[in-house]
Amino acid sequence: MSSGPIKIAVLDDYQGISEPKYQKLDPSTYEVSFFKDTLSPYDHPDTVQDVKDKLVARLEPFTVISTMRERTPFPKELISRLPNLKLLLTTGNRNLGLDLEAFKERGIPVAGAVDRAHAGSVGSISTTEHCVALILAAARNIAQDDFSVKTGGWQTVPAVSLRGKIFGTVGLGRLGIAVAKIMHLAFGMRIIAWSSNLTQDAADGKARAAGFSVENDDGEKTFKVISKEELFKTADVVSIHLVLSDRSKGSIAAADIALMKPSAIFVNTSRGPLVVEKDLQDALDQGKIRAAALDVFEKEPLPLDSRWRTTKWGQDGRSRVLLTPHMGYVEEATLDAWYEQQIENLLRWEKKEDLTTPLY
Repeated sequence: MSSGPIKIAVLDDYQGISEPKYQKLDPSTYEVSFFKDTLSPYDHPDTVQDVKDKLVARLEPFTVISTMRERTPFPKELISRLPNLKLLLTTGNRNLGLDLEAFKERGIPVAGAVDRAHAGSVGSISTTEHCVALILAAARNIAQDDFSVKTGGWQTVPAVSLRGKIFGTVGLGRLGIAVAKIMHLAFGMRIIAWSSNLTQDAADGKARAAGFSVENDDGEKTFKVISKEELFKTADVVSIHLVLSDRSKGSIAAADIALMKPSAIFVNTSRGPLVVEKDLQDALDQGKIRAAALDVFEKEPLPLDSRWRTTKWGQDGRSRVLLTPHMGYVEEATLDAWYEQQIENLLRWEKKEDLTTPLY
């Protein structure tokens, strides 16, 4: 280690929750810099070399980097350009934006962080609540009507009831089940599901685990597995709950969206790149479906000139669009606990002790 203070960069903490924790560190030992403005991802195809170099210039001086989940990805090429980096601290217990093999090759330890006091909140309860809120807001025109009232207007368009309608979940993992369970119990929605490897037997097991009978009194499956095409054709709400991978990236495209009912609502709280963004935008621009509610995007934060920001959604025949800035997991208690654990790992690393929640 150098004789001077250990230089720490804290990235992408938009709410500033980390600052009081890192500022408690001894300034004679630690020199902490905070960067709330997220630069374009190094590995994004639209990121030009000058912007890549700007990111390198920002990060190159630091020995320790704290990052918030996937907000700033660290691909192998970027890691190779950071010769001073000795420790990477991230939040959560998984970060798909990190090339862990590249970190391992360089001998740079990577530690995650979990919310010990609220186990299961991130990735499940928090995102489930946000997803259900988006579905209801889209069905009830909450954002549009709020804006109308605040700008001198009154009612806009009729709301749509979810009672007894069909909820289609693309993916039936922990989040897909959690949201489907709420929509079924609260509104009597019928649940249909698809993912590439999902079988009816597996869905029946998931129904039992969720506390449901496998079939209702009419003999209909509680979680009915159907084809992808049938799901997009019949669902009144299509909600995406897939894990992003090379195989799933771009798996929702124009042909799928074209099958949706004109009255349907499309919801994505998983990851933006699961959907071919231009295909969804084109369909919404032509008013092909009732609405979309999105918490995630192909590129985050959204550029100021993003089509999502600049289009007059809900006007001139366009679909209504509800946007939130990737808030599904952003709860104060959880973020607070994550940064507490980052500090703990930082101190353990300096003492050459084992880190908690190592990612490799």
